[in-house]
Amino acid sequence: MSNYCEPLLVALKNCVLHSDCVMKNGKLPSECIKNHMDELPEECKSLRLATFECKRAMLDMRKRFRGNNAGATV
Repeated sequence: MSNYCEPLLVALKNCVLHSDCVMKNGKLPSECIKNHMDELPEECKSLRLATFECKRAMLDMRKRFRGNNAGATV
């Protein structure tokens, strides 16, 4: 398995760990992601979506030939 999605996953972890949901409310990061998405900042929400799309693209057979463009800038 490749590490294309690793930078997105690390950024998501850091974002959630520094969010108010974890820092001020004392909830677990996994609990914030699963049950309290409305308490997370927009940056964390977009990183979560990007991580999901990256992992999904790794399973897409069409992308296997074209390559995964995670983190690519236009």
